[in-house]
Amino acid sequence: MTVWALGLNHNTAPLDLRGRFAFALEQLGPTLSALRLAMASDNSEVAILSTCNRTEIYGVGEHGQMQQTLAWLAASGGVSAESLQKHTYALRETEATRHAFRVASGLDSMVLGEPQILGQMKDAVRAASDAGALGTTLNQLFQRSFSVAKEVRTSTEIGAHSISMAAASVRLASQLFEDLAQTKVLFVGAGEMIELCATHFAAKSPKSITIANRTLERGEKLATQFSAEVMRLADLPSRLHEFDVVVSCTASSLPLIGLGAVERALKQRKHRPMFMVDLAVPRDIEPEVKSLQDVYLYTVDDLSDVVQTAQANRQAAVAQAEAIIDAGVQSFEHWLEQRSHVPLIQQLNSQADEWRQAELARARKQLAKGDDVEQVLDALSRGLTQKMLHGAMAELHSGDTEHRERARQAIEHFFLRGNR
Repeated sequence: MTVWALGLNHNTAPLDLRGRFAFALEQLGPTLSALRLAMASDNSEVAILSTCNRTEIYGVGEHGQMQQTLAWLAASGGVSAESLQKHTYALRETEATRHAFRVASGLDSMVLGEPQILGQMKDAVRAASDAGALGTTLNQLFQRSFSVAKEVRTSTEIGAHSISMAAASVRLASQLFEDLAQTKVLFVGAGEMIELCATHFAAKSPKSITIANRTLERGEKLATQFSAEVMRLADLPSRLHEFDVVVSCTASSLPLIGLGAVERALKQRKHRPMFMVDLAVPRDIEPEVKSLQDVYLYTVDDLSDVVQTAQANRQAAVAQAEAIIDAGVQSFEHWLEQRSHVPLIQQLNSQADEWRQAELARARKQLAKGDDVEQVLDALSRGLTQKMLHGAMAELHSGDTEHRERARQAIEHFFLRGNR
């Protein structure tokens, strides 16, 4: 059994390909069940982490299961395993452990040190646990990754110089509009990323904020925080022209804002510019919208250059974080090594208990017959000693000279350490 990780992220795969393998949080349960069925193993441990920048599958099992997982993932996204493999990374044992710790700590993110990934990993672990796919080893891996991430954040300044996607969106919007206080902002969706973006834009006191969400109740809950208006997604095409800034991040499998809707909105706006940010994977806004003259559309990949700032200031923090991660990896590897001995320890305990029970039963019979207690206790201790030493004695008298010498050294090591 080995720990492994298979994934694709913003460094290995383009946005549209990543979009084929994005799983909403509520999809993870049935998706995990389908994956375990494809792996032909109910005992394997597996978890899926899916964000706008990555889809990763972590598992504990046989080496061959990674190839089965690749085939299943390719089929789920409608591509061939050969083409998908070019955009994936396959990690085993120490490499897989280190990767999980780096992801949790924000070192593998598009935004170095961003905190959202830790919450997303915790959601993924909770979903795997609820689906019955999380075993002892994988749970230990993730719990340790959370501890390492916490230490990285408290002991280093890894996130002090980073710019989040939300902050980057505000910065770019500020370059287009002289005064964001004069803009009307629309947020499509009501998840964590939209809440973060709304917080950043609200700090600029825009003229109005509107939340469009499939579920009005959830939209109203978020709108209350920002004194915002709520609208139905069905009203989006007819009202799109009202907004200067549009930020979208939903779990929709198909685009919500099409080229035609944006073209009509621009005509109504008399071609006043629109700033649009699509943080969803797969896309919420059709990519052709970017070709329109008066639209400034940014995706998560477009924001990568904006967020990679203050690189020099972060190098010392990265080095500190990597050192913490190294220590965490070594600790987990030690735990795995100890765990590999558990079956042998259980067998030894079981065998010793059998001997103990047999000698106790014999002693009780002797006591019931009225035999002398001291003699019974002496016989019990001799019986246990003989059973414990029988195997060692047999090894000393079997095999060739070389075999007996190895046996002698082992017996000295295990039985005579106190006499050296």
